[in-house]
Amino acid sequence: MTDPTSEPKSALLDAALTHVPFDGWTEASFRAAIDDTGLAPDLARSLCPRGALDLAIAYHQRGDQAMVDRLAETDLSALRFRDRVAAAVRYRLEAVGDKELVRRGVTLFSLPQNSAEGARMIWGTADRIWTALGDTSQDINWYSKRATLSGVYSSTVLYWLGDDSPDHERSWAFLDRRIDNVMQFEKLKSQVRGNPLLKPFVAGADRVLSGIRAPGARRDDLPGHFADPQQE
Repeated sequence: MTDPTSEPKSALLDAALTHVPFDGWTEASFRAAIDDTGLAPDLARSLCPRGALDLAIAYHQRGDQAMVDRLAETDLSALRFRDRVAAAVRYRLEAVGDKELVRRGVTLFSLPQNSAEGARMIWGTADRIWTALGDTSQDINWYSKRATLSGVYSSTVLYWLGDDSPDHERSWAFLDRRIDNVMQFEKLKSQVRGNPLLKPFVAGADRVLSGIRAPGARRDDLPGHFADPQQE
């Protein structure tokens, strides 16, 4: 069922985007957006109880959706999987129309009271990338993949914000290097697991971690749960 509040909230966000580069994701931008749209202030507050913070979250989620839509329309089958991940991160950044909107968002979510929301959005982006690329993991790998990609994504965003190279070439090279670092770490993990001297320690860790389960498809049971493998 369509959310009846989605259209006015989208209009409110569109109006705010013209003010954010100058005033940031602030109460001033939120009030200006209300004036521009002509929405009743009570309706605007019901749509965004936390004002500009809720609009900033909506803006981030809009970018995530644009990335997912582009991934769905693009044939990536000829690419190595690591290149598909790189393409997804690139598509996410290319969904941004004005860097200043993201720069202002970084400022907003760096505040202590908003840092948890910022971390949640980055995790959400990583989750949507892995889901769009067909990840089916249901164990500890579900978490490790998203945690690793969250680090890659957040560091790339910060580099990209300061990149003035043509077509952001330096940012994409930076992204490739970060993914290469991850691949090297995965190779090291494989070598550790194959080392006969370390196998007893690895086996012990595996027994502990084997019960970790990913959250459900609706993500309404985050952060997942622990199951006794012997009872499954």
